[in-house]
Amino acid sequence: MQDAGKIPDPVEVDVLSSLSQIAAEDWDGCACPEAADGGRPDDPFTTHRFLKALEDSGSVGPGTGWGPHYLVARQNGVPIGVAPLYAKSHSQGEYIFDHNWADAYIRAGGRYYPKLQVAVPFTPATGRRLLARPGHETVAQAALVQGAVQLAAENGLSSLHVTFCTGDEARAGVQMGLMHRITQQFHWENRGYADFDAFLADLSSRKRKTIRKERRTAQAFGGTIRQVSGADITRDHWAAFWRFYQDTGMRKWGTPYLTRAFFDIAQEVLRDDALLVVAERGGTPVAGALNFIGRQRLYGRYWGCVEDHPCLHFECCYYQAIDHAITHGLDTVEAGAQGTHKLARGYLPVQTHSLHWIADPGLRGAIDRYLRAERDAVDEEIEVLTDYGPFRKAHPEEHE
Repeated sequence: MQDAGKIPDPVEVDVLSSLSQIAAEDWDGCACPEAADGGRPDDPFTTHRFLKALEDSGSVGPGTGWGPHYLVARQNGVPIGVAPLYAKSHSQGEYIFDHNWADAYIRAGGRYYPKLQVAVPFTPATGRRLLARPGHETVAQAALVQGAVQLAAENGLSSLHVTFCTGDEARAGVQMGLMHRITQQFHWENRGYADFDAFLADLSSRKRKTIRKERRTAQAFGGTIRQVSGADITRDHWAAFWRFYQDTGMRKWGTPYLTRAFFDIAQEVLRDDALLVVAERGGTPVAGALNFIGRQRLYGRYWGCVEDHPCLHFECCYYQAIDHAITHGLDTVEAGAQGTHKLARGYLPVQTHSLHWIADPGLRGAIDRYLRAERDAVDEEIEVLTDYGPFRKAHPEEHE
């Protein structure tokens, strides 16, 4: 920790166009210091290996609308903070939607794009975004925010956005003058369940019966469903999942965000972070879900299939994830963006956070008023949706 009575040494903030310009240990010393004990990072998404896989695969960079401008804050030459910063020419792949802000500003004669985004591309998972080396949190976070705002202002950019940050970062950002946005997702929380049946016992009778029926229906698709992780993942698994991902991507986004090369790189550097749920029929994968494994959380990321089978999506994406979390003692399953259908399957609404800086005073004032009203609406929606959740109302934790 820095001496509170000592004037801190100055901090310099550099902008890097590639993660090859910083050593993995320097980046990860800020991004995931908890992994220094040989364990998993809190989440893998801000690690050097994950972000560099996006860069090296061409999933971000020229032609994608995601231009890397990674921030590094150094004190006495030592990196004390880093942030995954991108110049964005659109609002795709973010999952914190600002299309209406952009449309309003453009109609008023302004130029909304490019903008700056502190984020993990294509990843609606909560985690630290202003990544500080332990003991330097306050100084590093302030330097990173100041550096990002200065970069936006000096280049005449409309805005800066920090998406899916932690609640602590959101509170710190407000103190630094950023605007706070609250949205919501659906997460499953482990209440110390011994097994899946113990989780089901926590639900109302009707919901319990529905889930059991869905699992039986899915398991009867004519094949097998298995979980594969680490060294058990092969190139054939990634090739199959690329087909699944393309199918989903074409239907949802028009063009898949991740390139084929990302999955090749994942086999080399990310398979220890990954959990694949694979449905096979006749020895051929026909559907699957990709998850990433954190220190205490499982992150559901993508689903796809080449054959449609009733309830297979629910089984691969939600129930297998719960099974894995219970078996491995994980606290939480984050099931990705949106989807009220997750509520009936034990995933309850929770707050997600983002921070925003807007250059134009008029637009800033309008957005600030909007965010205040939106926060109240989201809080009310979370309360209502939680009350409609599948858990037995007599459960003592239900109304905490």
